[in-house]
Amino acid sequence: MTTPHPMLANALADPATAASHPPASVPAEQAAFCATIAQELSQRVDPASAESALHAAAVASRQLLAERWAATQAADAQRGATVRRVHYLSLEFLIGRAMNNAVSALGLTDTLQATLRERHGPALGELLEREPDAALGNGGLGRLAACFLDAFATLGLPSFGYGLFYKHGMFAQAIQDGRQVERPDEWLKHGNPWELQRDDVRYMVGFGGRVDSAGGQCRWVPAETINALAHDFIVPGHGTQHVSTLRKWQAQADRPIDFTAFCRGEHAAAAQHLLAAEALNWVLYPDDSTPAGRELRLRQEFFLVSASLQDMLARHLREHSSITTFGRHNAVHLNDTHPALAPAELMRLLMDEHGLDWNAAWKVTTDAVSYTNHTLMPEALETWPVRLFEAMLPRHLEIVYEINRRFLALVHERFPGDDAMAARVSLIDESGERRVRMAALAIVASHKVNGVSALHSDLMVRTIFADQARIWPDRFINVTNGVTPRRWLEQANPGLSELLDKHIGNGWRRDLSQLARLKPIAAGAGIGKAFLAVKRANKQRLADHIRQELGIAVEPDSLFDVHIKRIHEYKRQLLNVLHVVARYQAIVSQPHAGWTPRTVIFAGKAASAYHAAKLIVQLIHDVARVVNSDARVGKLLKVVFLPNYGVSLAEGILPAADLSEQVSTAGTEASGTGNMKFALNGACTIGTWDGANIEMAEAMGAENMFVFGLRADAVARTKALGYDPSLYVEENLALRRVLDAIGSGLFSHSEPDRYRALVQPLLHHDPYMLMADFADYVRTQSRVDELYEDRAAWAECAIRNLAGMGAFSVDRTVDEYRRLIWAAPAGSPH
Repeated sequence: MTTPHPMLANALADPATAASHPPASVPAEQAAFCATIAQELSQRVDPASAESALHAAAVASRQLLAERWAATQAADAQRGATVRRVHYLSLEFLIGRAMNNAVSALGLTDTLQATLRERHGPALGELLEREPDAALGNGGLGRLAACFLDAFATLGLPSFGYGLFYKHGMFAQAIQDGRQVERPDEWLKHGNPWELQRDDVRYMVGFGGRVDSAGGQCRWVPAETINALAHDFIVPGHGTQHVSTLRKWQAQADRPIDFTAFCRGEHAAAAQHLLAAEALNWVLYPDDSTPAGRELRLRQEFFLVSASLQDMLARHLREHSSITTFGRHNAVHLNDTHPALAPAELMRLLMDEHGLDWNAAWKVTTDAVSYTNHTLMPEALETWPVRLFEAMLPRHLEIVYEINRRFLALVHERFPGDDAMAARVSLIDESGERRVRMAALAIVASHKVNGVSALHSDLMVRTIFADQARIWPDRFINVTNGVTPRRWLEQANPGLSELLDKHIGNGWRRDLSQLARLKPIAAGAGIGKAFLAVKRANKQRLADHIRQELGIAVEPDSLFDVHIKRIHEYKRQLLNVLHVVARYQAIVSQPHAGWTPRTVIFAGKAASAYHAAKLIVQLIHDVARVVNSDARVGKLLKVVFLPNYGVSLAEGILPAADLSEQVSTAGTEASGTGNMKFALNGACTIGTWDGANIEMAEAMGAENMFVFGLRADAVARTKALGYDPSLYVEENLALRRVLDAIGSGLFSHSEPDRYRALVQPLLHHDPYMLMADFADYVRTQSRVDELYEDRAAWAECAIRNLAGMGAFSVDRTVDEYRRLIWAAPAGSPH
């Protein structure tokens, strides 16, 4: 958990913030809210503490949300004949803190603030900072899922999100001597008052065993069974009483300890099955570099899928008379390949448990299931060894084989003699160790498959899924990602929200397209000056936080150049570091060249088993240590790495950013949503022609984005012609000096060879094209400096970035999913 910091507290202390709050709730809700707080505090040992106030306010909010939840469920059940319920399966939901969003949606922010004052409790900002981030996600995939829940509720869409209840998240990131260290995230240390444990909602999930085919009816007999217990987190809608639900599953052993073994003194053995069940909820994305880690991941994925589908079917049968109508009334959406076992498990449940024949079950499955792909990298598409799959899920492997047999018969009929194509699209990869291709299974079983940006969707059908697109050209569509303006602007940046309300009204909170009203006034001196004042205040708060947490003094008037996202080679934090080193060397060489002061801010986690990414984290720290301590550089350049990146830290960084780094190799980033959040907070973007950067540039005007680098088609051509990165190094003295400095140990005197393995291969093997894009990146950064020196022009550019963000609301995204993917199947009565 991030140490509490004053960024949000100070923002909420600003009198202008009050104007951004929604109207107060009805008096009855206010009275109930205050009464519950009083009751909860009366039962606490230390009622005056911030922790007690947080707990009481959370319980009071949860009770009001639970009433809305009950009303929502009743209304959704009545609408079931005309509106499909959406079930969104995702291994992660990065929801962040809940309190600020809850009281904002309930219209109780002012009530809570007044109650705290009356009871001489903590300030509202301090209370909000005490809440830990819910460690239920990691990156953009999980944050997108959380934004979807917000939109489901706000748009009134009948819906459930389904995930797992992780006790320790992925990990809490600490930094020791510049190295990333992973620790359990103790977000549940003081309990979680937001959770509603549903003791009456539990299902049995099996693993292993055998398939019994006696009497011609297949029946799976698992060797092990685990209970799945539901925990609900209620997601409020804004401007509506409607809510959505995030239902998370907690694993429980199906039997108590082995008492006989315990009495023999075999205490560990007596509880071994309890430990195996609990492990399913320990960690998000357990390290899969070991066989045990891979097995645990597959168990987690099936546990999520099986419990969720059983819950959906049970709810459907409570509301409808026939299991055959499940596909008409329910959408089952797979957020990436982690829940791609869903089609096989749904087929098993429909056939083995509910008695449908194959054709009827397949019709229900394909009517219900849809799939979002989030990657163009073949190595990122999940596959599982057949031997592991068979040992853990023998009945499901039978079903996968039968799906594949029928599918390949169709392929051979449509493309006779094309055995190579059949091998490429088969659900079973027969090259080397036989493996089940999960993306292929998801595509075959889905009625729609979507990418998440225009470029990504185009490349998807031209590269990794080109064969499947030939078979089903109408199955593949695009729905560009979006973000929720409620959290990422209204709550994260109250100063800017108040400025927008003043100039264009407050309708943008529910209709982000109203931001376009900024375009005619973007060049105005008044709004530009006010915008810069808001930005300066946000930067001061972040500078204070950096000094408090890291002991590094940064200048708020410097350009805040921000690169915050998961650490990965394709996201090219290393390219940014190369520019930082080049800039450092140039400043030392020409200290009086009129440099624009710059603070470069990094944040992000590297996967625990990803050695190269962790080495990049260490390099950032080593470069920061040298640069920040060099008196010749002074205030002209500072480098900062903020540890344990998460939603709450992002809420403090994004409003302060001047420059948003979106520098992935063209053709590798599916979409990105960080790019949208930055622009929504008034940052200018430096980025490649990749993912949603393209649509953002088109919306705001490409002249308002700092675009650099090879485009996706040029990347492909360069590689096809035999890309030689050493040629780019030979032609660029500055690049050569940078690589030499890093490789020779200038930033790692105690271990001169520390980064040799990171930079030397770039001369011969540079899959993410750092060497090819370096020169243009540096030139474009010079253009950034030039514009920043003219603050009025910079403000206009930033406001035009913001004005172009209307299309990137998650409300628009979810509405497109509703119309294009989740609409009732053809031929249904509604």
